[in-house]
Amino acid sequence: MKLWGGRFTKPTNELVDEYTASIYFDKKLAKYDIQGSLAHVEMLKVCGIIPAEDADKIAEGLKIVAAKIESGEAELSAENEDIHMNVEKLLIEEVGPVGGKLHTGRSRNDQVALDMRLYLREALLDLTELLVKVQQSLLNQAKLNLDTVMPGYTHLQRAQPVLFGHHMMAYVFMFQRDVERITDSWKRVNKSPLGAGALAGTTFPIDRDFVAEQLGFDGICENSLDAVSDRDFVVEFLANASLISTHLSRLCEEIVQWSSAEFNFVELDDAFSTGSSMMPQKKNPDVAELVRGKTGRVYGHLMGMLTTLKGLPLAYNKDMQEDKEGMFDTVETLKGALALFAPMVESMQVKKENMYSAVREDFSNATDLADYLVGKGMPFRESHAVVGQVVLHCINNNKYLLDLTLEEFQSYSDLIEEDIFEAITPETVVNARDVAGGTAKNRVEEQIEKALDFIKVSEDWVETHASKVHS
Repeated sequence: MKLWGGRFTKPTNELVDEYTASIYFDKKLAKYDIQGSLAHVEMLKVCGIIPAEDADKIAEGLKIVAAKIESGEAELSAENEDIHMNVEKLLIEEVGPVGGKLHTGRSRNDQVALDMRLYLREALLDLTELLVKVQQSLLNQAKLNLDTVMPGYTHLQRAQPVLFGHHMMAYVFMFQRDVERITDSWKRVNKSPLGAGALAGTTFPIDRDFVAEQLGFDGICENSLDAVSDRDFVVEFLANASLISTHLSRLCEEIVQWSSAEFNFVELDDAFSTGSSMMPQKKNPDVAELVRGKTGRVYGHLMGMLTTLKGLPLAYNKDMQEDKEGMFDTVETLKGALALFAPMVESMQVKKENMYSAVREDFSNATDLADYLVGKGMPFRESHAVVGQVVLHCINNNKYLLDLTLEEFQSYSDLIEEDIFEAITPETVVNARDVAGGTAKNRVEEQIEKALDFIKVSEDWVETHASKVHS
């Protein structure tokens, strides 16, 4: 007989049990379900809703059930549908009928909302910590490459030289926005829905704030209908996760390109590469490729959740059982990617000479030639046209700008003098971008200092919130 089966005259069809059961995936919530139940039963005791002796017996039973589930001794059954009913059934087997008092004043609707919030806030702490480690690995590469000049690209065409350290810092700031989105979402995740009941609250004189405080929440969900039907926090997480995946994928794409023979800018450590079963010479950037590939599944979970929610009336509907697998998979996918990414980037060998050679064999210093002429008094539009003619001359003669003689330069403008050769060297071109956020070495050093500050803030945030949650 189901724990809810009092009004039914026959058991559910076995196929219904199999199809509607969520225990296959929501068993991941066992720890959080018991954590919430311990706080709930303590509140029932404090409020005098159940006898203290019963509450203490239930609490001890819950701890035994938790240990059995963790060790694998407890048998979780699809017949009991979900983790909530499985825990309650195991509890009753452990302590007898008194275990049935645990469900006083609550519903599975507010219970599952609670469990998911408890699970997700712990995931937010883990992901923030992992993001910080990725930022630190990029920051270390930036520090090591403050004098490494590489081609900067637009439209995947060489545009202007930049420092490789500057390029790495771009991703540090990108991931910082991800950290900020995650930490900002905390205030919407860290609210307790318990006490909302099935949809309308409960007739028992419960203390919702007591439970929220016991569980380290910042407060309660103020409306019972919203409390049980809200999955905005899941959608927000999936959206934030999609952006993190986007940023990882963009860097992966560059790593794949840079490690090819055509670029030959970096080499991944053997520990983060794979070979070919047929071609013995191959060294493939499979980790970067797979992180890039898994971005699609994260996007899919976001779209799936949005689609599930879009037509649901208040309050809880069984459709909302679909909220878990995508969230669980996204958390695990991101954790796996971020955990690999930091050491992969940290151990990546940067081929500075190849990057520098590439810069000397392109026209990415053409803008600086135009700016040089502007500095001599020529209007920019005119200098742009003149430099275009110089570049065409180089192309026709298989040369680059630094290969030209002074006479060749002066055949296009007599404003050009001997100092042009210093003005368009890669080092000069890079350090001429001496504006806030620019690629000049001193500006990249400024970015590194700022990054060190906000990384420390992130580390402190994790430590503070982890201690509050785990206490």
